[in-house]
Formats: sequence, C-alpha cells, structure tokens
Amino acid sequence: MKFLNKISLTFQFIALVLCNTTLSQSKQPFTIILDAGHGGKDPGNSYHGFKEKEISLKTTLKVGEYLKNHKDIKVIYTRTNDVFIELANRPKIANKANANLFISIHCNSVKNFGPKGTETFVMGLSRSDMNLEVAKAENSVILLEDNYKETYKGFNPKEPETLIGLTMMQEENLNNSINLATKIQNNFTFNANRNSRGVKQQPLWVLDAAYMPGVLIELGFLSNKEEGAFLNSNEGQEKMALQIANAIINYKNEYYGDAQNDVVDNEENRPSRNEKPTKSSINDNQTVYKVQLSASSKKIKLTSKNFKGLDNLSSTYKNSVYKYMYGETNDVEEARKWQAFAKSKGFKDAFIVTFN
Repeated sequence: MKFLNKISLTFQFIALVLCNTTLSQSKQPFTIILDAGHGGKDPGNSYHGFKEKEISLKTTLKVGEYLKNHKDIKVIYTRTNDVFIELANRPKIANKANANLFISIHCNSVKNFGPKGTETFVMGLSRSDMNLEVAKAENSVILLEDNYKETYKGFNPKEPETLIGLTMMQEENLNNSINLATKIQNNFTFNANRNSRGVKQQPLWVLDAAYMPGVLIELGFLSNKEEGAFLNSNEGQEKMALQIANAIINYKNEYYGDAQNDVVDNEENRPSRNEKPTKSSINDNQTVYKVQLSASSKKIKLTSKNFKGLDNLSSTYKNSVYKYMYGETNDVEEARKWQAFAKSKGFKDAFIVTFN
C-alpha cells in the first residue's frame, strides 16, 4: 500500500511539474538551452589534436548566434567559456528557465579510427552494447564531481544495470524529442552532406533530468582524422550549427507557430522588397550556399514565370523528390540576401542549404 501511495504521489508530482511548465511557457519566449558538452577539467575526448570541449563550445555558440536573430526566441547557454559545469547543474538550468528545448552538443570517438558520421540521442533504454558505451562515456563526467555519490544517489555510470532508473519523466517528451532529433539528422544528411548514423535512444542523465524535450548531438568522430579536421574548422562548425539551428526553427514552427524570420535571415542584411541581390562569383572549391524555395514530387520547368519572377534557378532530384533552389554564392551573408529576396516574392519558408 505504501508503495502504491508513493507511485500515486510521484505521478501527481510529474503532472504538477508539467502543468506548471506549460503555463509558464505560454507567457514567455520560446526558450532554448544550448549545452556545450564537457569543459574545464573535463576535456571530453581528444584525437589528432582535436579537442571535444573546444569544438562543442564553438559550435554551440554559433548555433546561438543563428537563433538570436529571432526576437521571439530566447537562448540560454550552460557555458560560454572553458569552465567545468557539473552534469546535474546543466538540466537544472533548463528546468529553472522553464525552457522549451534542451540541446546538448558533443563529439564522438572510438579506438578504431575508421567510423564516422553524426548521431543524435534521445532519452531511453537500449540493448545495444555499442550504444551503451556512448551512454557510459557521456555519463562518466559524474565521477569528476566532488559529491557525486550524494548528488546522483548511487547511480554509477560504469555499471549498465544502474541505468534502468533513468526513464520516468522524460518519456512524457519522448515523441517530441525524436521528432527534433530526426529533423537534425535529416538536415545533416541532406543539407550538409554528412554521413548519418541515425537517431538513437540512450539512458543519458543530462536528458533524463530535464523536464522538456531534449537531444544530445554527436557531431562526428574526432577519432576519424578527416571528420575531426572538418569539425575543428570554422567552416565545418558553421555548417553544423546552421543545420542544428534550422532544425530547431522547424520544430518551433511545427509546435508553436511560425518564427518571425527564418533562422539565417538577419534583419540588418535584408534588402528592400524591390532590391534584387547581385549574382556572386563562385569558387567551386568552397562551400556553395543556395536558397531552397520548395520541394515537390513533380518536375517543374526552371523558368522565371514558374517561380514568381525569380531567375538563377537550379534543382536537385533525390529519393523521388525535386528540390528547387534560388541563387548561388560562397558567401553566407550574400545567401541571406538571396533568402530575404525570395521571401519578399512570396516564398515564406525559404531557407539556406549548403553544397560541397
């Protein structure tokens, strides 16, 4: 009977937390917690001179810069420099802010230098031994904390059997978390040309303790020298940050209504409705930015009259879907102008995509 009473009280508590969170969120901007993994005395993994704590921080800050272009979005960082933040305090920051999303950004590694690709994790239990190694690695920062035995109440990141208790409240947000994770992985694959290792469920403390939907992103493997060099570069970080930010905006639009501007639409760079951007010279050895106008299963002739007067059009065809693009430039600021002009012509959902 006492056990049943405990269960009843537990569910009453969960309902109260979720209710209060919903009410408070309706009165505040769409709030996102950006959590750069590791930091300070916790370096994360390091291979070939690439340091996880540095790459995760730089990429996280770039995501925030893209999102801050929106007046209806509030960005909160768990860290903005090289400091150690206890794992338990990261979700506490999100809960205190009554945030809508919790995004934790990391880099992967294995002893074999071959594996590469992106992964996005949501809270859950898994029977995969390989995935469990990721869970233990990301949870192991607990052991660096002075009072971890008291803080985590017997949770041992090195013992898989103790991971069973990490399921309760986050299951309420699981579907939303999977939705966001899927958007992130699709953007990495189709817009940034990265190898995808999929969306996975893992018992990760930092996600379990947050009261809102959340994901943990593994940008790629630093143990893979080529991928590590990409993630360590400013260009690579910009590319990955852009796709994460776009996924967050799409998620917000789906659940909370349209954002005031698209993620990379910077108001100060926006041309007037009658100002058409000039065509930029293209260097094929650099990243090319285009503006995606629409996608369709039908082939549309690339003529100005079919695209509301726009020219400089192109298209791609993959998985039975045609994607129609406008403009072409190596300069992301110029791409923002192309995007703004496309919106002024009626393509309200236009967004920037990248090509190698």
